[in-house]
Amino acid sequence: MDIISKARARSPWILHFDAGACNGCDIEVLACLTPVYDVERFGMMNIGNPKHADILLVTGTCNLRNARVLRNLYDQMPEPKAVVAIGACALSGGVFHECYNVLGGVEGIIPVDVWVPGCAPKPEAIIEGAVMAIERMQERAARMRARGGSENG
Repeated sequence: MDIISKARARSPWILHFDAGACNGCDIEVLACLTPVYDVERFGMMNIGNPKHADILLVTGTCNLRNARVLRNLYDQMPEPKAVVAIGACALSGGVFHECYNVLGGVEGIIPVDVWVPGCAPKPEAIIEGAVMAIERMQERAARMRARGGSENG
């Protein structure tokens, strides 16, 4: 299991979930994948399957319609996992926080490990948040090994 946890730390797979808002944060997340910022230099790869994902990037406002979907995606991810809330909308609801269907930030639905503030945050900040999430995953994996628990959920 130690080899698997080291490999997951060196090449985390990222699942991006857009909870819906202005899409400014989504554009910045996608900019991280371009050759200009090259997030793949850290071994990160954007995938679409939560069962293979290590880090969940959430952008946009959590509302009544997408809260269940977000929770399902989180529950399908194997342990250890990390969640990064990106942008003001994911942190608190942003400019949409007074809307009738907005539940607030992501932390009201799932536990968040790293917050990346901004409207919209720069790709450098998003990459830094993802790297911090990798560190949190490594800490969580070490605690799981110390307890003798299974890393695969």
